[in-house]
Amino acid sequence: MDENAAAPFERGTDGPKVIVVGVDGSDSSWRAAAYASGLARRQGSKLVMVYVQPVLPAGAAMGAPVVDTTTEVAEELMTEIRRATDRLDGIYHLRWEFHTLRGDPYNGMVQMADELKADAVVVGASESAGHRIMGSVAVRLVKAGRWPVTVVP
Repeated sequence: MDENAAAPFERGTDGPKVIVVGVDGSDSSWRAAAYASGLARRQGSKLVMVYVQPVLPAGAAMGAPVVDTTTEVAEELMTEIRRATDRLDGIYHLRWEFHTLRGDPYNGMVQMADELKADAVVVGASESAGHRIMGSVAVRLVKAGRWPVTVVP
């Protein structure tokens, strides 16, 4: 092989550069965020926390202001994340970002992981009984086979 030839891009071969973690305020998503934060800190990776605001079909919310509610959740998540990072300021260095978008959680996570060229995806295990039928976001991400996926219980 020619030593002067540029090496092709290889995702995640020298450790993860970008770790994407899904957060939604559930206990399992906070555990996933804590796990991903430690991994990002130790690996010198950028941590990207993603909240996908669910979009409900018209009428499903029976007139409740769903957009306002999901925006409030996003703001509360950001406040809690800032509190946690402020507590660790000066102790640990961690590069992080918070993104929020609307849609279904699986497609939102796929979109963000693709856009950010994620090397790893971390999600919490589903706490919903309905996922036994539909399949959880975690299982669907694993089946996609596009990134290493860690599911935190």
